[in-house]
Amino acid sequence: MAKIIVTADRPERDAPAVLLEESVYSVHLSTGHAAGQLIERLSWALRDAEELERLQPRPD
Repeated sequence: MAKIIVTADRPERDAPAVLLEESVYSVHLSTGHAAGQLIERLSWALRDAEELERLQPRPD
């Protein structure tokens, strides 16, 4: 089974924040509508990851 996992880089933490973990199958790309829904979920997770990374304090 294939998975898509989106995490935010969080260097001061032990484990990265998981913003999306989804099992994916070929059916998720079988129609334009299904593919669009997958891409929409992925884009939400990417935006959330970027926001978390932006809010992280920079190491000195």
